[in-house]
Amino acid sequence: MTAKLTHLDETGAAHMVDVGDKAVTSRTAVVSGHVAMLPETLALIRAGQAKKGDVIATARIAGIMAAKRTHELIPLCHPLPISKVSIEIEPDDALPGLVVTATVKVSGQTGVEMEALTACSVACLTIYDMAKAVDRGMVIGDIRLLTKTGGKSGDWHAEA
Repeated sequence: MTAKLTHLDETGAAHMVDVGDKAVTSRTAVVSGHVAMLPETLALIRAGQAKKGDVIATARIAGIMAAKRTHELIPLCHPLPISKVSIEIEPDDALPGLVVTATVKVSGQTGVEMEALTACSVACLTIYDMAKAVDRGMVIGDIRLLTKTGGKSGDWHAEA
């Protein structure tokens, strides 16, 4: 393996990467994850009957907010001028549960993978919070980068 950890300097100390000389390019990251739950919990959410309100709408807003604040949560992330965040939340009867997909875009000098990962994670956590009164056994899982485009390293796509 020839790659090195970019957040470590030559002495091994953590540091924020200097992206000042990098080209500004269009960059996108797509992340997915899911919240598995009881079929009855999914039915309750679909019917809009959760006591705390609209689970999907609240999780979508939470994910968008999280993407915009990633640099405040992850110590070595740069604040970015994000141009788009979209959070898609789809029911999946096979889980059963909800599948969350976060897409984040920026024109900048560094990528938005962490913003997309944070957005998806917080949307999933919000789903759990909104429905935990009826199903504490929900499982958040499979949060992973699906694609990233742009930047010096080029495009990347997860294997199926």
